[in-house]
Amino acid sequence: MATPAFADAIHIETGTSDDLAAVMRVMDCAFGTRFGEAWARSQLAGILPMAGVALISASDSKSAQTIGFSLSRTVADEAELLLIAVRPEHHRKGIGRRLLDHFMDQARGGGVTRVHLEVRDGNAAVEMYREAGFEPVGRRRNYYHALDGKRFDAVTLARNL
Repeated sequence: MATPAFADAIHIETGTSDDLAAVMRVMDCAFGTRFGEAWARSQLAGILPMAGVALISASDSKSAQTIGFSLSRTVADEAELLLIAVRPEHHRKGIGRRLLDHFMDQARGGGVTRVHLEVRDGNAAVEMYREAGFEPVGRRRNYYHALDGKRFDAVTLARNL
């Protein structure tokens, strides 16, 4: 169950390349290596300067510690949520939903009419996306590659704004 009072104590702001170390700490503990979902620091650094890309950071207002982030890209009237992660000890407190809502609000404000994302089949975040109105529109077989050789499907979800 989400705890909105905690989520309200979270500061959401635009991130920059100066935030990559904190983002990587969140990514490492949120994704780990089990499913092959995490990006490398070089991938993040490479995409950040591109047009239409936005890094959003969520931090605890009291400690200023980065506890979540999202990365998105907007092209014309569509936006894609590339990454979203919250430190595991802060799961189910409404932080992921705040980041997702911020993504959709920014997209709406930028004239976007459709948003989409890909998520590993079986990821618990699918519930949050479905509650936010996202519907499955496709599947990429064996999209994620874990270090141990296992592969996992990606489910593409989308919704109109």
